[in-house]
Amino acid sequence: MPRRVDDFRGLTQRSRLRLLHAVQRIPGRLLQELAEETGLPLNTARDHLRVLEDEGLIARAPVETGRRGRPPNGYSPVRHTEHSPVAERRARAAQERGDVLRGLDPELDHRDALGDEAVHQLDALYEHLEDAGLEPEVNDRDLTIGLLPCLYEEMIDADRPAVCSVHARLVRDQLEQVPGPLELRRLHPFVGPERCVLVLGRQGEAAPSSRSGGIEADRDDADLERAAVRALRGLPDRGREPGHGVPRPE
Repeated sequence: MPRRVDDFRGLTQRSRLRLLHAVQRIPGRLLQELAEETGLPLNTARDHLRVLEDEGLIARAPVETGRRGRPPNGYSPVRHTEHSPVAERRARAAQERGDVLRGLDPELDHRDALGDEAVHQLDALYEHLEDAGLEPEVNDRDLTIGLLPCLYEEMIDADRPAVCSVHARLVRDQLEQVPGPLELRRLHPFVGPERCVLVLGRQGEAAPSSRSGGIEADRDDADLERAAVRALRGLPDRGREPGHGVPRPE
């Protein structure tokens, strides 16, 4: 499928990934705080945050400090589309494209089994993952999504606490932005070379996937890091191949 003009640029650079990770961990933080944590010059951090905002991944809002003058802006993840016109436009366009595709090929229409709201959540999530370059493969029956390739494998060494955590939170936020019953349940990092699997489920119900292993999606950064590292090390021969982002011994 031809790439859309609004493919994400914000997730392709380590500096932006680190900034997004910092925003996700503590929403509402100021530019100065984010620049200091990530070790970036103030202007560089501002430019990267602008890209993330332009792509609907974060939003700015004034933060009252009790000081005189105009309050500074704090940065937070976008969890509701009303907080970001870009995110709202993306979600609406994903639903429209999904409806067009289902009209052209009835075999793609799973609304009878899943319901309209769940299908529209999958529309938005599919396009989010595709625009991030992750080539999602959606199984509507067991609500799993295969991601191939993982473009961020080479970051696992230097930025391993951020990579899986950032994407898990983005998936959760994406599902929350579109009203519906689906939520992210488990992550299966590196089930094969450059491949990960997401497991979804309906709120209040057991996930339909019978895939064992993985890690619960709401675990903290350290747990997600360890799960990703163990899975990457467990791939055949990866521990003996230099230059492939294999983590150093702990």
